[in-house]
Amino acid sequence: MYKILRVLFSVYGFAIFILLMIILLPLFIYSFFSGRIKGGNFLYKICRFWAGTFFILTGIKHRNSYHVFPSTAEEYIFVSNHISYLDIPMMIIATKDRNIRILGKSEMAKVPVFGFIYKQGAVLVDRESAEQRSNSVKDLLWFLKKNISVFICPEGTFNTTHAPLKKFYDGAFRIAIETGTSICPILFLDTYDRLNYRSIFSLNPGKSRAVFLEQTSTKNLTMNDIGTLREKVFKQMDQELLKYDATWIKKNPSS
Repeated sequence: MYKILRVLFSVYGFAIFILLMIILLPLFIYSFFSGRIKGGNFLYKICRFWAGTFFILTGIKHRNSYHVFPSTAEEYIFVSNHISYLDIPMMIIATKDRNIRILGKSEMAKVPVFGFIYKQGAVLVDRESAEQRSNSVKDLLWFLKKNISVFICPEGTFNTTHAPLKKFYDGAFRIAIETGTSICPILFLDTYDRLNYRSIFSLNPGKSRAVFLEQTSTKNLTMNDIGTLREKVFKQMDQELLKYDATWIKKNPSS
């Protein structure tokens, strides 16, 4: 009975998601013709309303908490763990009142209607294409120069290991050093429980927490420090996920 109710609730959630998308579509279209900066910033404001309303109507209660509050006068490269289909709306909600751009997987652009909106707002990357990876990095560098923060999941895809995190890619840390931008790690502690990566029919109401950790400066770092920076942030996030006892973690990940 519980599984049936969860599937029905998930169907309800998808219906809400699609209905909101249809209602907001004229505003999305307007943003597409308003320029890459102004239109993009407006698009993210619409998406925050979309995601926030979806959370309210599905009983997901979100809050941010801060080990150290990120300066509102500074742009960051935000990095988070990646464990759920809800991580994208979480990125948008958690960074409220900031202009950001998300580095997203190119395959998401293939989803009907939603994919078109996603393509307009995210910087897409195909990790199999060296040329597209290079173009994505150039886009992110351009946005940082325009005083827009960027959001990257350094794990690249869902962490299915049952360890706190899976191995990080270098991209976020390379860009941070190249631009002198500080890294701001964020933990998504509950998205795994709200919508599990194993099934799109696992949506359920409950708490949603984004925890902002202490930022790491890249001042005086060189490209020779990419690995050191990556491992420092990885260790910081890994240890905090263990402290918070994130529910996907198993003591023996291979079991």
